[in-house]
Amino acid sequence: MKIIIFAAGEGVRMRPLTLTTPKPLLSYRGTTNLDHLFAALPHEIDEAIITIDYLGQQIREYCGDNFYGRSIKYVQGSSDGNALGFLATKSYITLGERFAVAYGDEVFAGDEISRCFAHEYSWICYPVEDPTKVGVVSVDDKGFITQIVEKPLQPESNLAADGFMIINADIFDYPLEKHTNGEYIFADLMKQFVLDHSVYAVMGSPGHQQLTTPTDIEYLNQTV
Repeated sequence: MKIIIFAAGEGVRMRPLTLTTPKPLLSYRGTTNLDHLFAALPHEIDEAIITIDYLGQQIREYCGDNFYGRSIKYVQGSSDGNALGFLATKSYITLGERFAVAYGDEVFAGDEISRCFAHEYSWICYPVEDPTKVGVVSVDDKGFITQIVEKPLQPESNLAADGFMIINADIFDYPLEKHTNGEYIFADLMKQFVLDHSVYAVMGSPGHQQLTTPTDIEYLNQTV
């Protein structure tokens, strides 16, 4: 099974650390965020396709063509949005193929990832204090996601969509439009995917750990 990992962003809010190091290679608890992600993946993931752009050569050199026993391929990402890098991976995915997607600069708990694989399609979600600042999901009584609303003024829930999901190749068929921030965002494709597929909301723990600013590195180093 394959996983597509987004690792092309500049990590602007993590400066000055990301002036010389791509965000997925920032370290805490003794190793990089990419190491933490790969160590948490189940054995059924045997191939990773990584989108790179900003300082991407560092990621190539660090991961090589085999990382944690998984073959690695690279595609060119874009500063105009992670959806463009995602679409560049299409040639590696077969018709109808099921695969995982992860944001390489986010923090995931291993048990949350493993619970995703108990469902055909899934997406890690977690409760937040202020849902007006994130992409909020609505969930039906069976635990499936019914819609996603970006930064709603009147949120229907307090569940935010995280950066790990299991989907299939149907997502490449959806039209891509420029987001209000001027970029092409993968989450806009996911908004369409959940309307046509039963995507289960895997609940993450409250107090979800972030990797957004340099102070988050300090906090992560103090946690287990």
